[in-house]
Amino acid sequence: MRAALLFVSLAATWLLWSGIFKPQMILYGALSCALVVAIALRLEIVKREVMPFEIAPRLLVYVPWLAWEIVKSNITTARIVLSPSLPIQPQIFRVPASQQSELAQVIYANSITLTPGTITLDVRNGSLLIHSLSPEFAEGVESGEMDRRVCRIEGHASRSEAAG
Repeated sequence: MRAALLFVSLAATWLLWSGIFKPQMILYGALSCALVVAIALRLEIVKREVMPFEIAPRLLVYVPWLAWEIVKSNITTARIVLSPSLPIQPQIFRVPASQQSELAQVIYANSITLTPGTITLDVRNGSLLIHSLSPEFAEGVESGEMDRRVCRIEGHASRSEAAG
């Protein structure tokens, strides 16, 4: 079942991105998708952890929120960089990652890195090592909002929500 869902997802993505609807090209695209699925099955990577289709609907809520966070962070980063005094105060700190699966921790770490002004340096033992350009960005990460939202993608409450 997961292999079929992977094939459909790949084929739909290929069709949307290529925009080519000629029969011969569709055949080549389908063959390419089938080859990728065959390789994924052979490598035994078509597993629940790798392809959690049940989180897709929750991603539809998360991605727009993340996009808005990226826009806001871009504006803040530009303001800092263009400021004559260049108020940069870099710091490195750790934050807990409340996610239960490796995939969700990767989503969390990559979301932090996608947001200008912060970079995830390491993910280890349920925590992330973060570099931030200024205390303002560090406060944003330490607030835990992104952590809570990624936990919701996974379908459970974060540590802070469960405790409170």
